[in-house]
Amino acid sequence: MQRIETQRRRAYVVRLICAQLVVMLVGAMLVYPFAQMPGVVSVITGALVALLPHAFFIQRLGIFRNTRRISGAMDLFRAEAGKFGLTVALFALVFVVVPPSNPAFFFSAYVAVVLTHWLAPWLMPGKSHN
Repeated sequence: MQRIETQRRRAYVVRLICAQLVVMLVGAMLVYPFAQMPGVVSVITGALVALLPHAFFIQRLGIFRNTRRISGAMDLFRAEAGKFGLTVALFALVFVVVPPSNPAFFFSAYVAVVLTHWLAPWLMPGKSHN
């Protein structure tokens, strides 16, 4: 039974990451006619600021590890704290090293990728969506 639940979680995470990448690509395609490449770069950096901490969180929780490990509250807290710290660091890094040409596109892409979690009920395999 544990193996089925692990496979279900992995399938959900893969589908969520794919959905987030699709949101990033659609955002870049929508922005290109208005702002050309500088706007696309803003969208991609905004999406990556959301995606990289999410990937860190998944790695810290060990969703893709094959070992049987029960994740406790402290593991969840540490993963979430690391995700928050990485998000703050990435925001600072982006605004210092590569300032976005259009902050509206940057923040719109960030918010769109973060809000992709709202699609979770439709991305979860084997569950009813009611």
